[in-house]
Amino acid sequence: MRARTWLALSAVLLATGCAEDASEVEVPAAPPPAEVAAASSGGACRLLDFAVIAAHTGGTFDVAAATDRGDTHTCVVRAQAAALPELTLSVTDTSIDAATFTADVQPRGAAKVTKLGKIAYRRTVSKTGKAGPVAEVGWLAGEDRLASLRWATPPGTASAEAEKATAKLVALAKVIDTRRL
Repeated sequence: MRARTWLALSAVLLATGCAEDASEVEVPAAPPPAEVAAASSGGACRLLDFAVIAAHTGGTFDVAAATDRGDTHTCVVRAQAAALPELTLSVTDTSIDAATFTADVQPRGAAKVTKLGKIAYRRTVSKTGKAGPVAEVGWLAGEDRLASLRWATPPGTASAEAEKATAKLVALAKVIDTRRL
C-alpha cells in the first residue's frame, strides 16, 4: 500500500512540475555553413586558395572538386550558386623542354608570357554552346610540370572581358607553386 501511495505521489509531482513551466523552448538557429578551403578537395586544389583566387581575379568561388589521373592533377572551382564562371587548374608531370612546349603545346596565335615558369602563353578561346569565351594561360613550370589555368565565362560575356581575364590568370599563375603537388 505504501508503494502505491509513493508511486501515485511521484506521478502527481512529476505531472505538476511539467504543468507549471508552460514557457516555450527556444530552438537554436542553424549554424552558418562552414567555409571549406579549396585545398581540402585534394588534387591540384591543394595549390589553390579561394581568397588568393579572389585577390588575383576578382572571382568569388566557394566550391572545389579535384581529380588525379596518372601524372595529371586537376582542380575545378566555382561558386555554388552558379555553374559559370569556372576556373580549372591542371598540372601534369612532363619531360618536355621549352622548344617542345613552343612547338607542340603552345597554340598558334597565343601571346607569349614572360616571367612565368620556363616558358608560357596566354590566349582567349571563342565561346562554345553553353559558355562564353574562355581565358587560358599555360606554362612549363621549373620542376618539369606542365600547368594550365582556364577561366570559362558565362554566356554573353564579351571577348574583351575574357581577354582581360588572361592578364589576371597570369598574375594568379605566378603565385601557384606546382612543386607542392
